[in-house]
Amino acid sequence: MPSPLDLADLPFLREALAEVVLLAVAGGLLSAWVVLRRLAFFTHATGSATFPGLVVADASGVSPLIAGVAVALGYAGGVERAGRAGREPSEATALLLVAALAGGVVLASDVFESGATVDRLLFGTLLGLQSADLALSAATVALVIAASLTLGRTWAAIAFDPDGATALGLPAARADFLLLALVAVAVVAAIPAVGALLVAAIYVLPAAAARLVARSIPALLALSLALALAEGLIGLYAAYWLDLPPGPPVAVLGALTYAVLALATGAREARLGAATA
Repeated sequence: MPSPLDLADLPFLREALAEVVLLAVAGGLLSAWVVLRRLAFFTHATGSATFPGLVVADASGVSPLIAGVAVALGYAGGVERAGRAGREPSEATALLLVAALAGGVVLASDVFESGATVDRLLFGTLLGLQSADLALSAATVALVIAASLTLGRTWAAIAFDPDGATALGLPAARADFLLLALVAVAVVAAIPAVGALLVAAIYVLPAAAARLVARSIPALLALSLALALAEGLIGLYAAYWLDLPPGPPVAVLGALTYAVLALATGAREARLGAATA
């Protein structure tokens, strides 16, 4: 039975390993801002909302990445515009998500009769990753790092005191839109590996778990990055051994990590409360 190092010698798994590492770096950093700005639902919804674009791309021969980016950016713009029009962001996200999923189902079943290709894009695959997938993931890492360095303080200020951030003259509206657009691009970059329906495993769960124990934003960023890397690598090898797409194992590991940390922090707070009483 080959060891993990032996598995890295397999060409398709080596490409998947590089993809997972790139996505973990992007996801570890971006998930911190997603959690702080309460964009978990939007992030999950953006992945699901690309469904009609993936169906059309599969049927027409257009690159799924191009179609996914176009749909995801359009979805982010629709949510941002609905928010400016006075709707609650979660309401706008839900309304647009329902419309996108319904349209995707109609297109997949009645118009194009899509098959296995769309299934792979919905749940991810270890096979068939291309240089364009790795290039988009690498570009996403660069964008996330650059945005964190230039807009991180603004995002943090908006997260903790939106009115104060606006009063200080920070570009809150512009920063929020750029974060939505960055999430949209990052979600599409993750689709080939983890699938459109499970992008939250990379862009939400690491920071959601890290926030249970982190006491500062730098600690949140560092811990979410470490968790994203660990969950991605372990999930990749689990997917190979179990003959599964990588998305489900990564999602399960992320959920288990969150559950363990939630139970541990809850038990600690209970002990501290009992000691204080």
